[in-house]
Amino acid sequence: MDPLTITAASGLRSRTESLDMLANNLANAATPGYKKDSESYSLYMSAAVLGAGADSDPVTSALPVIERNWTDFSQGILQETGNPLDLALTGEGFFVVRGGDGPLYTRNGHFQITSDGHLCTAEGHAVLLDDGTAAQADALHPVEISSSGVLSQGGQEIGRLSMVRFATSGNLTKAGGAYYRTTETPQPADVEVLQGRLEGSNVSTPESSVRLISVMRQFEMLTKIVQINADMNKKATEEVARPVS
Repeated sequence: MDPLTITAASGLRSRTESLDMLANNLANAATPGYKKDSESYSLYMSAAVLGAGADSDPVTSALPVIERNWTDFSQGILQETGNPLDLALTGEGFFVVRGGDGPLYTRNGHFQITSDGHLCTAEGHAVLLDDGTAAQADALHPVEISSSGVLSQGGQEIGRLSMVRFATSGNLTKAGGAYYRTTETPQPADVEVLQGRLEGSNVSTPESSVRLISVMRQFEMLTKIVQINADMNKKATEEVARPVS
């Protein structure tokens, strides 16, 4: 495979990854507490090229790749819902819920009370209190939640929601939707809980749509480059192989 095709193929691969990421952002634009993903690009240089010295061609040897994806944890817009089981956090922190393989962390405070009296997420994950137990409440009576996260019902305190933060948000990995997991030990978060509100996704739909169109056009251009180069190689082969009369 010639250098031009290799470079174009590398560009196509990185654009494909960008398209997947942007499509996922747009699909979760309406998911409460969702945090958008972004990419950072770099140039890949093979070990053979790096050891070749000054004789190697840096233009044809450098391949564009996505070095890593990173998540933007900036605050989303707070939306008034009027639902007493909708909770939003202001500041740096996460609710803690019980996942199938350990604790999950989320900014999505769209909770509900199940028929057996557990406070759960829409996906059925039990919401945890700061003592590690699952929060329980009576679905037939209103729930009061203070700004510090203390749950009360009928004048009786149930417990305080577990709310944590992490020293390095880069260690959080997405576990689907607005959920995250990590092996890092969490720390108590100094956040304010707002009852009857939800934090919206921080995805800007217009910005992501424009970016999506731009990446799609880049993908189309690179595809044309591959096709044109293939046609040129084919023609060159045919011309060389043609017998001289």
